[in-house]
Amino acid sequence: MDENDQDEDGETRSVTAPEGAGDRVDAWLARQWPDLSRSRVQGLIGAGKLTVDGAPVTHAKDKPRPGARYDLALPPPEPAAPQPEKLPLNIVYEDEHLLVIDKASGMAMHPAPGSMRGTLVNAVLAHAGDSLSGIGGVARPGIVHRIDKDTTGLVVVAKHDAAHTGLAKLFAKHDLERVYYAVTRGAPNERTARIENRLVRSSEDRRKYVVARNPETEAGKNAITDYWTVESYGQQSGASIGRAAAALLECRLHTGRTHQIRAHLTHLGCPLIGDPLYGKQRAFKAEGPHADEAAAAVAAFPRQALHAAVLGFKHPVTGEELRFESPMPSDMAALLDVLRKL
Repeated sequence: MDENDQDEDGETRSVTAPEGAGDRVDAWLARQWPDLSRSRVQGLIGAGKLTVDGAPVTHAKDKPRPGARYDLALPPPEPAAPQPEKLPLNIVYEDEHLLVIDKASGMAMHPAPGSMRGTLVNAVLAHAGDSLSGIGGVARPGIVHRIDKDTTGLVVVAKHDAAHTGLAKLFAKHDLERVYYAVTRGAPNERTARIENRLVRSSEDRRKYVVARNPETEAGKNAITDYWTVESYGQQSGASIGRAAAALLECRLHTGRTHQIRAHLTHLGCPLIGDPLYGKQRAFKAEGPHADEAAAAVAAFPRQALHAAVLGFKHPVTGEELRFESPMPSDMAALLDVLRKL
């Protein structure tokens, strides 16, 4: 049985699971409604839009329950173009050509299906008006590069097409300075090193990127990160002597791959503290009288501990050398204060 109801708040679809519906609820529902992709169903499940006999479904991999009624709430269609919104922006530099913004945690760079509001693009559209560059596409005007929603720090946005084209060339040639601060669970074996390899999508979780095991045969993109251990904290319980419980790293990007720092540090065995995708599930282990306090601070940290601290480049129109620094955000500073007690 399959029912659809439509109202001004969107559409609710209902279906009763038969015997032998399948191994996964996301795949089964995508077969029921071919206009919805499996990834779209997964996103709706993650947003709490699917219920079974009135109870929320939280895992897309759950097996359909025979005889149970599944209700999927679809949000109303979003406009194709993002709408201006007057949102707070920390603008550190602005001229007629571009904006440099110190982005807060929790603000996505640009709209995406199901999340068309509250993004940096919405805020910049309200601030800069119709002059904003359109080269980035309808949904991403002015955007040349991006940092993750929960990463803080510096980003540059083009106001018009000429600035956008010039910035895009700088990023394509990696002809700019980008420095990030990362707080990690554990620490790399070498205090300073270059990480250079190819990153590919994980076959186990398509949201993640991993280092290619067979770079000659696997598709992927070359990724280069230099890091330097600024500080290390405490001793890991049960680890060999000298294995730090946590560290503050300075990372310099020579390429700009998706999740590059997050994937590289996970590959080294020291994922970012608070990273919900690349290692939050790993236990924090430390010794000493302040170990419990540090473990509680790590467990409570709500995001990946990553901050885009430095952005330097040649102005794409005037040729002026520009360099901007962003101070450590308060949540990361507070975390470091606790870790330094170890």
